[in-house]
Amino acid sequence: MKIMIAPDSFKGSISSTQAAQAIDQGIREVDPAIETFLLPMADGGEGTVDAILWNRGGKKISCFAEDPIGRKIEACYGWIAEEKMAIIETAAASGLPLLRKDELDPYKASSFGTGQLIVDALERGAETIVLGLGGSATVDAGVGLFQALGLKFFDAQQQELFRIGGKLSRVASLDASALHPRLSSLKLIVASDVTNPLLGKDGATAVFGPQKGVSVNQLAEVERGMEQFSRLVAEATGEDHIQKPGSGAAGGIGFMLYSFLHAEVRNGLEMIAEISQLEKRLLECDLVLTGEGKIDGQSLYGKVPVGIGRAALKNNIPVIAFAGAVGEGIECLEEEGVTAVMVISDRPMAVEEAMMRGEELLFEAAKRLMKLLTIGIKFGGEAKNE
Repeated sequence: MKIMIAPDSFKGSISSTQAAQAIDQGIREVDPAIETFLLPMADGGEGTVDAILWNRGGKKISCFAEDPIGRKIEACYGWIAEEKMAIIETAAASGLPLLRKDELDPYKASSFGTGQLIVDALERGAETIVLGLGGSATVDAGVGLFQALGLKFFDAQQQELFRIGGKLSRVASLDASALHPRLSSLKLIVASDVTNPLLGKDGATAVFGPQKGVSVNQLAEVERGMEQFSRLVAEATGEDHIQKPGSGAAGGIGFMLYSFLHAEVRNGLEMIAEISQLEKRLLECDLVLTGEGKIDGQSLYGKVPVGIGRAALKNNIPVIAFAGAVGEGIECLEEEGVTAVMVISDRPMAVEEAMMRGEELLFEAAKRLMKLLTIGIKFGGEAKNE
């Protein structure tokens, strides 16, 4: 038997690489003779750097940046020197996992740190940047990111604004004359699984705002600020990307990347699958093990386990997905090629404990699964002999 191990990260707990290794170790604990190959995956969010470096080589670069609320942190991005390519995750410096729940502040949280990582990569000589837009804690429409790149924003009194977060209604004008000079020749590839527009009921504020701390009472105000700001940008650039699919990604960062850098946008999962030669590698295996932190009906919309399931279904290869938690709608996944979903917890426990023990729980879950598969193989062989 040959098993492909292709999980996403278990967000806030373990990376896709750690997850793949934990599953592999669990399998080998039960049957060292099983042949496995690891293919860590991502959808543009956490794990994008690990997944690309695993398949393409390269190393991680550390530098100091600001977290969403302005604290100095050490963040990493991927670097492939031969290709002069940097791989940056928005979540690395501007992500939700960097904040406690009581620190979520839509009016303060800024994407400035992500811009600092981009500047560091540009100064290193990057000619191509892959930017993963998943997991941001911001609704600042990328203002912070672009301030780090040299774009200036002013209020109605022509006073320059700093760290405005989601208070976008304060912006009355902007000046792009000091944008980083290397941006003009940069190839920017945006990896995202989000197709939401910037505004409206499916937009950045309405859909993703609540998870970033936008209260019910703040939604209308944040949306108005986003609309006012986006009209200003459209007038300044002569381009209107407000309703373009993906413009609402990462609290509106997608909109600004379209407007000022004419980014090439790729579906994150499809890009990682292409880099890792997923479909070709599927033909070499008998079983696929995947997984992520939570699996539910929303996983149908571009999440790794379902993407893996759909690819495997074409070749009738069974897929088992490990999950830290499951929600409503998982019964739909079987039609998409996910044969079964297995929760990794072995007993009821608090979410915080499960996330702290993610690697251990996944290792034990893989062991339990392999024991069941061993029993199935044994009985299947005995039935054939009869």
